[in-house]
Amino acid sequence: MKHLVTSFLMMLVLSFSAEAAPQAKKLFGAQRFPSSQRAQPFGSYAKGCLAGAVQLPQSGPTWQAMRLSRNRNWGHPELIAFIKRLSRKARRLGAAGLYIGDMSQPRGGPMLTGHRSHQIGLDVDIWMIPAMNLNLSRQAREDLSATSMRRAKGAFVNANWSRFQHQILKAAAQDKAVARIFVFPGAKVQMCKDEKGDRAWLRKIRPWWGHHYHFHVRLKCPKGARNCVDQAPPPPGDGCAAAQKWVDDILNPPPPDPNAPPPKKRRELTMRDLPRQCVRVLKSR
Repeated sequence: MKHLVTSFLMMLVLSFSAEAAPQAKKLFGAQRFPSSQRAQPFGSYAKGCLAGAVQLPQSGPTWQAMRLSRNRNWGHPELIAFIKRLSRKARRLGAAGLYIGDMSQPRGGPMLTGHRSHQIGLDVDIWMIPAMNLNLSRQAREDLSATSMRRAKGAFVNANWSRFQHQILKAAAQDKAVARIFVFPGAKVQMCKDEKGDRAWLRKIRPWWGHHYHFHVRLKCPKGARNCVDQAPPPPGDGCAAAQKWVDDILNPPPPDPNAPPPKKRRELTMRDLPRQCVRVLKSR
């Protein structure tokens, strides 16, 4: 009976017009547990969902998941494996491990607050500061503040930046599962200045607004995930000149374009905007 009611409700959701349909973030944000399906990402990083999500344990030998009240420490198994690999490398760099921020919701999908991406279980925010205490209480994980690494609106790194940040970002970028890593522009420029060896890995480090308390790692679609939409590869080259241009524009903003069209207000996603498989992800027990 419960299954029939759920099916009816989902058919009703899809019958709404885009204007009247319930917001997808409310449906996915209400889920507390993953679907009982094989792990599969459906759709794209900013328009999709996740079947069969796996929860990152709240604490491990080289990591701790932060902000547990958000229930966003879920991901595809390949993301879980990546976090464990990278956190072990953090220990070899002198830290106890890594503090792990938002991953995905139990069934992926749009979030009630915050991210536009993180929808298919292949994105993770990792705190910039090295974890030195892996015995934080649940309350401490809510209260502890991350540390900013930027100054001058993101044009430069500040005194909190160290060799650790450079090395852990390099380790992440050199992981074959990684597609892109987002950091604030000044961090990318600093890494371009400091790197004296092979620079190929810098291609994956992409400047983006924010990302000074944490860096955002995005994995490639897993092999065989036919319904997962990969992001286009980064442009050729190390990307250092483009990052420097971004920093130059922060320090000396170009005049506004008088002919630029006004920005369009983003419409909230509904189930019609997501892959059809996402209906089944919600329906699954």
